[in-house]
Amino acid sequence: MRVLPDGRSYFSLPAAEQAGAGPLQQLPYATRVLVENVLRHENSSTVTADHVRALVARDTAVSVPFFPQRVLLQDASGLPVLADMVTLAERAEELGRDADSVAPQRRMDLVVDHALELDAWSTPTAAAANLKREYRRHADRYQFLRWAQQRFPQLRVVPPGVGICHQLNLETLADVISDAPLAAFDTVVGTDSHTTMINGLSVVGWGVGGIEATAAALGEPILLRIPEVVGVRLTGTVRPGVLATDIALTLTALLREYGVVQRIVEFYGPALSSLSVPDRATIANMAPEYGSTMGFFPADHRTLDYLATTGRPHQPVEAYLSAQGMLYSSEPDYDDVIEFDLGTVERVIAGPSRPHQVGPIAALGRRDVNVGVGMPAEGAVVIAAITSCTNTSNPRAIAAAGLLARNAAARGLTTAKWTKTSFTPGSRSTAELLSGSDLQGHLDRFGFHIAGFGCGTCMGNSGPLSPEVTRAIQSREIRTSAVLSGNRNFPGRIHPDVTDAYLASPPLVVAFAIAGRTTIDLDREPLGLGDNGEPVMLSDIWPSQQDIDSTIRDFGHQPTRDPDLTSRAQHHWDEIPYPAGPRYTWQGDTGTIRRPPFADAPLCRPVVTGDILRARPLLILGDDITTDHISPVSRISPMSAAGAWLHQSGVPATELGTYSSRRLNHDVMLRGGFANPRLRNKLIDRDGGWTRLLPDGEAMPVHAAAAEYRRRGVATVIVAGQSYGAGSARDWAAKVTRLLGIKAVIAAGFERIHRTNLVAMGILPIECGGLSEIDADQFDILGLNPARTVNAEVTVIARRGEKIVHTAKGHTRVDTATENEWLRAGGVIPQILATR
Repeated sequence: MRVLPDGRSYFSLPAAEQAGAGPLQQLPYATRVLVENVLRHENSSTVTADHVRALVARDTAVSVPFFPQRVLLQDASGLPVLADMVTLAERAEELGRDADSVAPQRRMDLVVDHALELDAWSTPTAAAANLKREYRRHADRYQFLRWAQQRFPQLRVVPPGVGICHQLNLETLADVISDAPLAAFDTVVGTDSHTTMINGLSVVGWGVGGIEATAAALGEPILLRIPEVVGVRLTGTVRPGVLATDIALTLTALLREYGVVQRIVEFYGPALSSLSVPDRATIANMAPEYGSTMGFFPADHRTLDYLATTGRPHQPVEAYLSAQGMLYSSEPDYDDVIEFDLGTVERVIAGPSRPHQVGPIAALGRRDVNVGVGMPAEGAVVIAAITSCTNTSNPRAIAAAGLLARNAAARGLTTAKWTKTSFTPGSRSTAELLSGSDLQGHLDRFGFHIAGFGCGTCMGNSGPLSPEVTRAIQSREIRTSAVLSGNRNFPGRIHPDVTDAYLASPPLVVAFAIAGRTTIDLDREPLGLGDNGEPVMLSDIWPSQQDIDSTIRDFGHQPTRDPDLTSRAQHHWDEIPYPAGPRYTWQGDTGTIRRPPFADAPLCRPVVTGDILRARPLLILGDDITTDHISPVSRISPMSAAGAWLHQSGVPATELGTYSSRRLNHDVMLRGGFANPRLRNKLIDRDGGWTRLLPDGEAMPVHAAAAEYRRRGVATVIVAGQSYGAGSARDWAAKVTRLLGIKAVIAAGFERIHRTNLVAMGILPIECGGLSEIDADQFDILGLNPARTVNAEVTVIARRGEKIVHTAKGHTRVDTATENEWLRAGGVIPQILATR
């Protein structure tokens, strides 16, 4: 134990090394934080000295317990976490136990950011109108949150209209060094995969599923298989005109191809200091897209400068980091090293359906497309959105967008008439930069008025298109595009009428809004004609480095111009009425706040009790199935199974809402399982939430087929290819799989968070390649012993009728002994109930 100059005590990593723990100073910086976390919680039982030794030895066969200091929530995924906690307390009382035995013990910050929908846009009053509609639309959810604030003292709620959780975490919530009860590294897990954005501020943290977050908030450790750490050595100088967005997307393509799933990526090298904290945060935010657990940046003078400019104490942080040997000074030893020259990065765009489909901006151009005077039949940009914490947190990217708009307006360019434009910043700081520099007015001229402070288009809440555009799309079967400065562009995510979606920097979003189409070579074709009739090229209006630098210098760190913005948001929030009393009154069948069923029978029973025989595939899927495919967040269509059920239950078609807003109605979410309109199930020649009941062959909705299999007593599995469960940390992707009665998911490969979520819900993930290409209608899984499922070898037999068509060896993806206990109990929630 040592003491800082301010008198606070702390655990010292060098002292631990002197005690014989090993060469700590050669470890990657992220691994050193994990070592400190384990040392702090060592108790000779749950956490032992062997865990420390394994970390220092980098023994990837060992799992260590990790205790995050805090849990970050957003409303869409945080509401189910709170509801599960309430249900746990109720269930504990029903079992004659003390409800406080399942009470949260960690600090929880919940930011309401996922409810913003862009019903209004391109007007000065759009933000106010959308916020007013949001409060009305989500009144029940917000009343529950207000009640939960009183129920759980550890919970702090940031009201709607303030910003996005990850950007606020970066700018305000993160401590970097916490001070209670002892000085320690700030660590966090969040119910959103982009929690990794905080790695740009040298804070260890990543996304987890809601069930795992519940356990962490209750004080349970998160079991982490010791990860390999891939070092990305940064060299060179960024080219003029290239922004952090371009670096992040380029790295996403590189690292996804390299393979960093289940690994930590740590950035270091001589060019590290050239990247600001917002630049680092943009890159770290994309870690789920390149597949790593984290994209970590060690702390240096840039970190300390950022803390100072955002009004947080930096001197105690500097003292602690120096004492721990955690200020970047030398290059550690890594398991692998990738050399990355920043000077090789050019302006890029990613799409049309995955963040790692990256190419230069000129690559989209097609000379054979006739635009004419109307909306093009292919590549029409119907949505152009400056959105998402990924890029609106970056002052340089936002300044570049405003400057490009200024330059474009001076040349007389306008937005394509079929393009819906919107701007949803991740915090008020972005709005202050643009208003202080008078650049917001130029963005307004192109329809990029601020439409709210929240996720908006990035998470699928893009709102309606104009009726004229919708009619044109449907009548002419136009292949449309969206261009957004977000982090995800999965099929069906942005809008049901959008075929292709592209990720780009904020100034490129403005440029595509002007062009109105993605079928353009931005290096060689003009964006349009200026007011003098002359063609205007992108290069003519792209802002200079000097203009961006001067804007940031003069306006990038302005004090809050309206200090009451947050307090007024809080005042509005505090006026919401909420139920009194220690118990919550759950709503009925069609309500948005229903009691979750996961603490009750039969969902508290083990799913896997031995070999699985003659299981029917509910779906057979290909590669890259995302959590958006499994459990969409978009608007509920009246034509969907969920929409039809709600309408039949008396809910007007105009009030169906989104899957995201109805996550606490399990009947809606059940019918939304695998209902993404872009999902392709190989069992049926029809996209969306459909399958065939076997052996009958009848086509029916997925949830209906699952119910019929249950009625017949037939086990079901899902078969898929590589990267199953990519994307969001959405726990509902696993919850709906459990509701559907799935015993096992057999895939060629799993993404980290969804694999954990499946086990947390009691579902067995099995890694076995090649099965999604087999023509089979039954599967056996042999060699299952519920007591020993950690990386156990199994045999998978595929049948067609009575004929065996394929036999393969696979292994269970149950990675730790703790996960084995989850599986035996039927999931995390029944495990908690059984052990507390």
